[in-house]
Amino acid sequence: MVSISKLQARDLIKSSGGKIFTARTIKKDGTSRALNGRINVHKGVKDIGMKYNPEDYNLITVFDMQSHEFRMVNMETIYQLDIKHEQYEVE
Repeated sequence: MVSISKLQARDLIKSSGGKIFTARTIKKDGTSRALNGRINVHKGVKDIGMKYNPEDYNLITVFDMQSHEFRMVNMETIYQLDIKHEQYEVE
């Protein structure tokens, strides 16, 4: 498994082009979450906008492919990323 920085992980997610990836993070309650998601999904978006900018809090908005809802990936707590048939350990 290749080690990458959190900044490199953010760049890989942003450049995924809507392909499905798996991000493993630590949630606020200390448990682990494996999220299969995509970016650039517009299903269910009502053009209202968010009340804050997720990037100000080091978050990336992704569409969870299992729950069919939008989720935030906290780039501060990400520890593993599976994308484009590669596994990365995020440090």
